[in-house]
Amino acid sequence: MHTTTQHGQWAVEADGLVKVFGANRAVDGVDLRVATGTVYGVLGPNGAGKTTTISMLATLLRPDAGSARIFGHDVQRESQVVRQLIGVTGQYASVDENLSATENLVIFSRLLGHSHSASKAKAAELLEEFGLADAAKRPLKNFSGGMRRRLDLAASLIAQPPLIFLDEPTTGLDPRTRAQMWETIRRLVATGSTVLLTTQYLDEADQLADRIAVIDRGRVVAEGTADELKASVGQSSLELRLADSRDADDVRVAIGRVLGVTPTISPEAGRITAPMNNPDRVTELLVTLRDEGIHLAELSVAKPTLDEVFLTLTGHGVEDEESAAADASGTELEGSRA
Repeated sequence: MHTTTQHGQWAVEADGLVKVFGANRAVDGVDLRVATGTVYGVLGPNGAGKTTTISMLATLLRPDAGSARIFGHDVQRESQVVRQLIGVTGQYASVDENLSATENLVIFSRLLGHSHSASKAKAAELLEEFGLADAAKRPLKNFSGGMRRRLDLAASLIAQPPLIFLDEPTTGLDPRTRAQMWETIRRLVATGSTVLLTTQYLDEADQLADRIAVIDRGRVVAEGTADELKASVGQSSLELRLADSRDADDVRVAIGRVLGVTPTISPEAGRITAPMNNPDRVTELLVTLRDEGIHLAELSVAKPTLDEVFLTLTGHGVEDEESAAADASGTELEGSRA
C-alpha cells in the first residue's frame, strides 16, 4: 500500500545533491521533486551525472552535500527503510548466473515470501509476457543484454516496490524490445509504482515521462513537462508547400492578414513557414486560401523537439556530448561502484 496520503505528495525530494570524485563534480547541486504515481525522466548525455544521482537516491552512494528523501524518509538517516521502498534495475534477476531464468525468478519470488506454487506460476506468466518463455530454461549467463534487461523488469514486477529506478533501461535495445520495455514501464505506473527513469534518448523521455529534468554536467538546467520544455525554446510553426510556387506572394499576404505574422519563404519558393502563435486561426487561413483558389500540396505543423531544447539550454545536443563525456562517465561509474 503506497498511496499519496500515506507518503505525502512526493516520492522523491532531493535538495542540493553533490557528489565529487577527485576533480570531477559528477553531481553539482541537483534538486528534484518526483510526484507519486508518475514517470519522471532525467534526460542527459553520458557523464551528465544521471547514474550518480540515482546511486545517491538509492542509498548506494553517500552525498558529499545536500539531502534527499524517499516518500519522506531521509536516504542517509533512514537508509534501511528507503531500501524497502525502492527497486533498482540491475540488482534483480541475478541470484545465480548458472541457474535458468525460471529458477532465478522463482528464487527471487520465494525470497520475497511467496509460496513455491505461486512463485512458479508468476515466473511462467512473466516470462511469457516478456517474450522469454522460449528461453525459460536457459542459464542467465547465456542471455543477451536485451533479454537480461527484460528479465530485470520482470523481476521488478514481482516485487512491485513503490519506487523503481530505471537507469537507461533501453540503451542498445532493438526497436521491438524497446517498445516492450516502454509498455512495461507504463504498466508499472498503472499498477501503483512511481518510476524515475534516466535516459539519453529524447524520444523516450517524450513518450514516457510526465515531467522531465534536463541534466548537463552535474546540474539540472531545466525542468517541466515535455510540452513546457519545448514551449520554452520556441513556438510551433505552420509549414505549407504550395501546388504552384507562383502563389507564394499571395499566400504571404494572406498569412500576414489572417495570422498576423511574417512567414519565411524558402529559396525554392514553394515552401512557406510561419510561426503559429494562435492555432485557432489556421482554419481561417485555410478557408481564405481556398476562397482565393490557392492549392496546397502539403501542410504540416512542426513543434520544437527535445533535441532543440537540449541544444538551446546547453549549447550542444545529447549525441554531440557522447564522446566528450566518455572520460567523465568512466569516473562517474567508478565512483558509483565505490
